[in-house]
Amino acid sequence: MLEIAAQPMVLLALLGILVLVIGLMRVRHEVLDTHTLVTSALLLGLAVVLQQFSIFHMPQGGSVTAGSMLPLILIAYRFGVGVGALAGFVCGMISIVQDPFILHPVQVLFDYPLPFMAMGLAGLCRNHLYWGTGSAFAGRFLCHFISGVAFFGSYAPEGVSPVLYSLVFNGSYLSAELVICCLILKVLPVKRLMDNMISVRV
Repeated sequence: MLEIAAQPMVLLALLGILVLVIGLMRVRHEVLDTHTLVTSALLLGLAVVLQQFSIFHMPQGGSVTAGSMLPLILIAYRFGVGVGALAGFVCGMISIVQDPFILHPVQVLFDYPLPFMAMGLAGLCRNHLYWGTGSAFAGRFLCHFISGVAFFGSYAPEGVSPVLYSLVFNGSYLSAELVICCLILKVLPVKRLMDNMISVRV
């Protein structure tokens, strides 16, 4: 667990990330009106529920779920990168409460808020949903990969480099998660859902 002395550093880093996200939203002119808050909260709640349906749970954290990242991708796709990153930040904070695997204060950042915030990258490709989804998962993979090399290298089998171990470990379950999300996107009427989010105002 985190040492008491390290906790203020983590909290300060989280606060800094939150400030950066709000700054990004301002730069991109993304507004948190009532409609955006309510819709994002509903999708975020769905993401948290889907995380409970774990198909496979990895031994050092991480799992293949029933498309739990899809609601975050839809938030970014509909409302933009900043709002998507903010929703991911909240989702990461919920995840660390529900399923913590903590080795180091910096590892907390790279395994919880940052990879979930990476789902906001889907908002960069709003006209190409699959490219956006791939970009979001690439960002999430990068965060977990760095954490794996820096903090989980000791879990690598003897003779296997931490880089290769992290690549295979994180690439395996995140690839499966990406495929599941893409398959669900294939059958979902995404454009109609997005149009409904636009037309229904609170």
